[in-house]
Amino acid sequence: MDNLGRRELMSWQFDLTWSLFEYHLDRLEPEDFLWEPAAHTWTLHPDGSGGWTPDWADTEPDPIPVPTAGWVSWHLAWWLGTATDHLLGRPPRERADIRWPGAGEPAVTWLRGLREEWTAAVAELNEADLDRTAPFPWPNDPEHTVAHLLAWANAELMKNVAELGQLRLVRAASQVSRT
Repeated sequence: MDNLGRRELMSWQFDLTWSLFEYHLDRLEPEDFLWEPAAHTWTLHPDGSGGWTPDWADTEPDPIPVPTAGWVSWHLAWWLGTATDHLLGRPPRERADIRWPGAGEPAVTWLRGLREEWTAAVAELNEADLDRTAPFPWPNDPEHTVAHLLAWANAELMKNVAELGQLRLVRAASQVSRT
């Protein structure tokens, strides 16, 4: 790959996608996070003790609910945190242990912290590490390597950035009067 190794290329792609995410992170308002764009949504609910509980189903419903920006931010943190745990060889976070910090700056700061943790973990990998069997999201499947995990994370990030950005844009546009 010319002078760029696989890890560097995947890191570059992650950083490029994250730079597009920053456009939306800088513009998210606290009200954006729990805005429900449709009657059938997945969101986060106060749990009575100052925390939040995400909507979830082990089998995706049909039709799939439209997520809120808050739910997308929680979901992004769940998979990115879990993927980071696997890269670092530590016990992965359980879905129920992913604590969304709340709308606005707390969520934005939380996501940026997870990005720093991910990029530091990826920076520790060498080319040989990329050929190891991926521990996540395909446990013990020799067909999928750590390089596949990095590519999957980039694709998942692109999807979540597009979802969150679109939700922010639709909410902002819905606030503009049609005069």
